[in-house]
Amino acid sequence: MVESGQPTPGFLVWLLSMKWRAAVDRATAPLGLSHAHYALLGSLLSMQSSGRMPSQRELADYCGLQPLYVSKLARALDQAGLISRVPSPADTRAVQLSLTDRGKEVAGRASTIVRQLMDHLLEPLGGLNGRQTAEFSRELAVLLDVPHCAPAKE
Repeated sequence: MVESGQPTPGFLVWLLSMKWRAAVDRATAPLGLSHAHYALLGSLLSMQSSGRMPSQRELADYCGLQPLYVSKLARALDQAGLISRVPSPADTRAVQLSLTDRGKEVAGRASTIVRQLMDHLLEPLGGLNGRQTAEFSRELAVLLDVPHCAPAKE
């Protein structure tokens, strides 16, 4: 975690991730959402806006969550009346997800809240639309493209 008296990049990414997750939890709590609920609703809103009605597996892949966790979250959001879960016409073992009208409204409100929060958290880099933020995002995307498993060394 710390090398030569300095935190490692991985540790800093982890700390930032935990700080931002907690901030989103607090910001979306008045809507009855956690960060994980928001991630699922926001991802589903984005996918639906592009005309997709994803399966739970597709949504899990899209938002980087484990399929079992997405299933648990989807059941809770279904019970809250925010999403609809229906059997897939293409595969009866799969479940397709879509936002209800109430879910669209809550997801939209949450997205506005989180966008304002991110603009605040990114203020040191110029806010959401800052040049440094754009560069930071590009660098994070490069790191996210690295495969999970390191290649074997000879």
